[in-house]
Amino acid sequence: MTTTPVSGKQPIIAMRNVSKVYGCGRAAVHALRGINLQIEEGEFVTVMGPSGSGKSTCMNIIGCLDTPTTGSFLFKGLDVGGMSRNQRAMLRRYALGFIFQGFNLLSRTSALENVELPLIYRGTPVHQRRERAMEALRLVGLEDWSHHTPGELSGGQQQRVAIARAIITNPKVLLADEPTGNLDSRRSKEIMELLTSFNRERGITVVMVTHEANMAVYASRRINFLDGLVDTDNSTGGTN
Repeated sequence: MTTTPVSGKQPIIAMRNVSKVYGCGRAAVHALRGINLQIEEGEFVTVMGPSGSGKSTCMNIIGCLDTPTTGSFLFKGLDVGGMSRNQRAMLRRYALGFIFQGFNLLSRTSALENVELPLIYRGTPVHQRRERAMEALRLVGLEDWSHHTPGELSGGQQQRVAIARAIITNPKVLLADEPTGNLDSRRSKEIMELLTSFNRERGITVVMVTHEANMAVYASRRINFLDGLVDTDNSTGGTN
């Protein structure tokens, strides 16, 4: 694992001339074409762009699920490209939280057991993880639903369980991929207010992919991708 020289405060996420190419020769797909991007700790950033623009590839690299073909991705000054697969897995486990459009909950287990999962992977003792899982459910307003399975919960409630699972590890960065894509407008607003509260009250850096302009306004910064490049990068001020 390598580090860059420390000069003042390091951004939590930095991409330097990052490109990503899938395939080779005539079949090569240039998903990213040398992007430069920096996200400071505590920001709430929305990533937007049409299908095929590179935003998902960028998020996969930030989430340590993929690595650049060329260029550098730094997490708090650490060169992620210089890490082993196990080191990247540890970074995901201890520094990142993930929220997905499809919730990705285990259907036959309770809300409490779903929220506990990241702590099981860490080897946290049962009594500690149960206590922390209940606290996470309380934070999203679902402590009274802890023993219900996903099939017994509404879509909005399932996404709240997914958020509780994502924050139980106290992540530095929360990566949200279309978190309101399967929800109606009322539930979408509730989820966005939750994400905003975790960003403002706990200082969690939030990076969210969305196609919905009315959800993007909750963020303080909007980055638009186009053809594998950062097209625009603007502060928005947020709405709340």
